[in-house]
Amino acid sequence: MASDRLTQIRRYLYLNGMTGVHELAEKVEASLATIRRDLQRLEEQGVIVRTHGGAAIASSVGMEIAFETRESQGLEAKRAIADEAYGRLHPNSAIFLDAGTTVLQLAHRIHLEPIPLTVFSNNLGVVDALIDLDCVQTVLLGGRIRAANRSVVGPLSEQVIDGLWFDQLFLGASAVQPDDTIATPDIDEARLNSAMLARASERFLLVDSSKFGNHATYRVGQLTQITHLFTDSCLDEDWLTRLVQLNVQCSLAALESGPVSGGIPVTGGVGND
Repeated sequence: MASDRLTQIRRYLYLNGMTGVHELAEKVEASLATIRRDLQRLEEQGVIVRTHGGAAIASSVGMEIAFETRESQGLEAKRAIADEAYGRLHPNSAIFLDAGTTVLQLAHRIHLEPIPLTVFSNNLGVVDALIDLDCVQTVLLGGRIRAANRSVVGPLSEQVIDGLWFDQLFLGASAVQPDDTIATPDIDEARLNSAMLARASERFLLVDSSKFGNHATYRVGQLTQITHLFTDSCLDEDWLTRLVQLNVQCSLAALESGPVSGGIPVTGGVGND
């Protein structure tokens, strides 16, 4: 389909920079004439900048595509984890869904099988997923918009959090570090996530196995602050043993494919996964 081909072109240009028409035609398996028409269409949309014989992604959409790329990576694991976490929801409770892409899959799962909830979030994607559900009251925090992560952060968001209490928090993370801490590459996101941990009765961490052992710049909190951890069945045995030692309850979502891979580096990255 044309829309799928346009998406392929956008992502390839984002990942590879300036690319010639012949290379694009080969990568998406289309004719040169088709590629040139596609590039003209993308240029008219402001998505790319065309050059003689090639094209490059427009800087204004680079962050959007980065988020789309992160959202699609490890999608099987993220959906399986979200499905496990969905089983812990209680009707008529107040919950917080953070800006992680795995947590976003939980919002999509709620959309498939709605239950009455009050959902607070700093994630614009969560609002998009839930806004048309009559039984879900959705509240978006105020604050500074981080386009790279489609999230709301900053002092205003932290001030709002201080006046709230949640029955359940569903939190993502860029890294579960070797020192048993949770971390993110953005300082404002770290501060807000830390505030969330202090304002919830139950605190659930949703993170796929590829994030364990990684590093990110800013610490959010300790694994011991987590009520229950949801990850996938590819988690390393050493980490499973460590979670038992830390007395952190853990659910493993079964995967049909192999270990989760293809994650982007988190140090200096765009936010929770």
